[in-house]
Formats: sequence, C-alpha cells, structure tokens
Amino acid sequence: MWRSGTVPGVGLVHAPFSLLPTRFPASFWKQACELAPIFNELVDRVSLDGKFLQGSLSRTKQVDDFTARLLEIHAKMMAVNKKEDIRLELHRSDYMLDSETNSLFQIELNTISTSFPGLGSLVSELHRTLLKQYHEVLDLDSERIPRNHAATQFAEALGKAWAEYNNDSAVVMMVVQPEERNMYDQYWLINHLKESHGAMTIRKSLAQVEAEGQVLADGTLVVDGRPVAVVYFRAGYAPNDYPSEVEWSARLLIEQSSAIKCPSISYHLVGTKKIQQELAKPSVLERFLDNKEHIAKLRKSFAGLWSLDNEEIVKSAIEKPDLFVLKPQREGGGNNLYGHDLRETLMRLQNEQGEALAAYILMQRIFPRASLTHLVKGGVCFDDLTISELGIFGAYLRNKDKVIINDQSGYLMRTKVSSSNEGGVAAGFAVLDSILLTDE
Repeated sequence: MWRSGTVPGVGLVHAPFSLLPTRFPASFWKQACELAPIFNELVDRVSLDGKFLQGSLSRTKQVDDFTARLLEIHAKMMAVNKKEDIRLELHRSDYMLDSETNSLFQIELNTISTSFPGLGSLVSELHRTLLKQYHEVLDLDSERIPRNHAATQFAEALGKAWAEYNNDSAVVMMVVQPEERNMYDQYWLINHLKESHGAMTIRKSLAQVEAEGQVLADGTLVVDGRPVAVVYFRAGYAPNDYPSEVEWSARLLIEQSSAIKCPSISYHLVGTKKIQQELAKPSVLERFLDNKEHIAKLRKSFAGLWSLDNEEIVKSAIEKPDLFVLKPQREGGGNNLYGHDLRETLMRLQNEQGEALAAYILMQRIFPRASLTHLVKGGVCFDDLTISELGIFGAYLRNKDKVIINDQSGYLMRTKVSSSNEGGVAAGFAVLDSILLTDE
C-alpha cells in the first residue's frame, strides 16, 4: 500500500496481514459461495425498479445529503428513460459467523468500489506457501485453503464487459481517489486486463474526469481524448469523494454516457443500508425473485434489520445497546455506532423528532467467536484476540437478455482485534487474511 507524501520519508508500506489462515467451517463456506450468484441476480433485478429505489429512500434523502445527491442523478436518468443495456456488477457480500446461534449472517452487500481482490488473492497464496514450507511444524494442510482467483476473475469480468462494448480503441477507466493509497491492489487488475484482453486502463479522479471529459452526441464518453468503454469506480462511495460540485458533475457526466458503469447509479443505490433493510422485510424478495429455494437461502442469511420507525426495537436498543448496531448510509468503515454511542444517538434522535431517524437502520449485532491470531502490521508481528469477517466476491455481466457472467469470484477474509467494532483494512481497522476449511 502506498503512503502519501504527507508522511516524511515513508513511501511504501505493506498491507497488514495475518501470518496464518483463520479456521472456518466448510459448510458455512459452501453456504456463502452458493449465495453469491443469487445476490448478483437480486441486485440486477432491484436496480431495474427505479420506483422501488426512489420510494424506499425517499425519507432517507431528506436527512442524508449524500444519498439525496445520488437519488437526484438517478431521478434524472429515470426522467430520460436511460437504459443500461450492458450491466456489470463487481460485488462483495460480507458475512460473520454468529457463535450464539451458529449461523452465518450477512453484514452488508457492497456494490461500489469493492476493494482487495488483488491483495486478498496474494494473502491466500502466501498462506498456502507457508503451510507447505512449514508443514512439519504446523501440521496444517495447504489444500484446505480455498483457491482465491478474485483478481483474475474481476479482471476477466472487466475484460468481457470491454469486449461487449465492441470498440477496440476504447479504454477502461478506473475512477480513483486523488491520493490513492491502495493502488497496488488495483494494479493487479490493470495488468491482467492488458495481458488477457489487450485492454488499456487509465486512472482518473472525478475532478480529472470533469476537466478532461465530455459526452459526444452518440453517447460516447471521451476522457483525455480517449473513448471509454467501462468506468470502474474505486472511489465515489463516500461524501469525502465529492468535496465540490466538480465531482458531482463528473458523476452525472459518466451516468449520462453510454459507457458501461461498474456500478451504475442504480446498482450503487441497491447497496445502501436502507435497501438492505427493505429487502429483509416480509414478501419484498418475492417482488424480485421467483425461485422459492433462492429466496429461502437469502432469508436464512439475513440478520435482524429494522428501520427506526419500529418503536419497540428502538426501545430495546436503548435498553440493551450491546445487542445492536446503528448504521448510517455510509461505506468505507468507521461509521457504525455501538454500545454507549448507539444509546446516546438514539435518545438524541428521539428527542429531535422529525425525519432524522430515517438516516439510520438498526441491525442485530453478530457475535463471532474470538481466537488468538498472529498479526503483521508495519513489519511487526504480534498476537491478539481477533474476530473475522468473510467477504464473498461476485461478478455479474449481462447484455440485454443475455447473462454472460454470474459467478462467485473469490473471497476476502478480514480479521480484526476483537475489541475493535469496525472492519475495514484500508480504513486501518483490520488485516488481510485467508481461510482454512474445517469439518466443524
């Protein structure tokens, strides 16, 4: 990972990682993998229902400016009946294993800027190598670590989307943050795209897109003089990515174009916490999916999710705050509220009345089993009690009625000190890990 020039004398630091893989039951690994293509299909179906997205988020936008701006762009696209014939998803669905119920529960579904397919794949290979090399000491079977081809599978999906666009001179544009720290994770995808598909990738911030971009009369997005086939967002998921109107103008420009967006504005909105909570309501999944077995599998993975309209649940959360998590409509780690902070915020929101409650959802808190782990951060190895979160990557590509890809595409295991509530690696809360499958 790159540390920006703001830290004197330091350029490159390694991403934090665990020294050995974390044990994970094979049955729950299988369950999580089977859910990936179902969630891929669900996101696509929900994204096509503009009225559902606008209606579900109508109260949220009154108290959350960021969501309101996304909905504004979405509404503009609906008004002109903008169709995305070629749709590309690169998702990650995050799960935790609850020790109290021995169940696998979804924490969230990330539909924009799902990071670490590159470095996550490398940690899996590092662990396989260590287990082989030190087999006599560790007595662990390296074959019990699932192969993790997230980087190549993501790149393959981007490459196939580029091919569907059918313009050999067009580029893939990766939208990045101005001071990007996680560039090496991204370079794995860029290199594979070039080697396997001959597709060139350009990296641009939203501000650069606004300065150098235009949409031609036929809908082609041109940036820095080059037509863009695919826009792959590795930024744009948080308010900090839009410090001025310039960035919002760039996001609208991209959306207005015929370039394939990963994600489109509608895919982005499907990943909001509020939509996750709406989909968990009775009979809502049936609105989008027909297969009863698929619906049952999704429901089994849903933790308790509630809007703050539910006075009984809010009362329970104030009385027993350690059993809940309060989530705002944010991505990127470091935003959720727990314990004392959760109780104080709920009491304040109740006193304020009005629409402020609509900015949050409540979620059942998951309690994974803690274990002692060797962590490596900043070149130093130390032991600590940790808990883990399994992210399953999914790739989905369709052109009109033809589904080209609908796959589980590798995984990301993140492990964090059990005393930490948050779980983002880039945000500094967790380390990269892999899994060792067990028969438990």
